[in-house]
Amino acid sequence: MNRECVLLLLDDEPLILMDLEFAAEDLGCKVFAASSLNQGLELLRENGQTIEAAVLDVTLQDGDTCLPLARKLEEADIPYIIHSGDLDRHDEQIRALDAPLIAKPASATKVIEAAKARRKS
Repeated sequence: MNRECVLLLLDDEPLILMDLEFAAEDLGCKVFAASSLNQGLELLRENGQTIEAAVLDVTLQDGDTCLPLARKLEEADIPYIIHSGDLDRHDEQIRALDAPLIAKPASATKVIEAAKARRKS
């Protein structure tokens, strides 16, 4: 049975976020999209029961990183992947996260397929 996948996407770059959203929808996923850490945390609070996996950008606006959201996802036992082009500046933080890493630029379809493969069943 190929049921719908529910993903949380976090990226502060509008074009990348839109590309990920379209790819997810094309692959049969329902999407909750966030462009800031606070928006991502709020979406998780409101929809955590249904979210099956997430795609997180590391570096966000206003000096934020995805780390607080990653920790909340871990607490909720929701798998995630890191999708980042800023690996050098945040190398220590990324290594501390228990998640696969897909470096930017990458095909949005490849990123979404990786997230779907990790989703909780």
